[in-house]
Amino acid sequence: MIKLGNALRLGVGVVALLTTAPASASAAVLAKKQAAAQILKQPAAHNKLHRLILQVNSNDPAMMNLVLNNASNVAQYYKDLGENVTIEVITFGPGLHMLRDDTSPVKARIKAISESTPAISFKACGNTQENMHRAENKEIPLIPEAQVVKSGVVRVMELQEQGWTYVKT
Repeated sequence: MIKLGNALRLGVGVVALLTTAPASASAAVLAKKQAAAQILKQPAAHNKLHRLILQVNSNDPAMMNLVLNNASNVAQYYKDLGENVTIEVITFGPGLHMLRDDTSPVKARIKAISESTPAISFKACGNTQENMHRAENKEIPLIPEAQVVKSGVVRVMELQEQGWTYVKT
């Protein structure tokens, strides 16, 4: 049998335990929220570098413009966040027309983007350029902003193996 004094002490202890437990849980939740907020406030240097591949393999001006829109929008998004991004637009097959000086419907846009957004670069497939050279029996001039890679498809593959994000439009 529990005496009245002991029952009161036991009751007070249970009440104290019940009233402090939620406060401890609230404190833990608050501490977690504060830690998460600190992570979000870290300088851009601590943030992950975002890397994006955009593929162009079609001689379709609408698709080329869509890729340029996507590249510009992604670059602006991360610039606004103060984070770093690198974007490679990789062309091969009929998509090489995007970077051909004699046939590109978007060369003026590419020039403007290259001048204003160095995070975006343009790669031309050397294999495609060589095949077009043979088929057309003439040199295939590229715009100054284009950099030739041996194989556009291999470039996509290698960047993916390094963890780049790949988007095919």
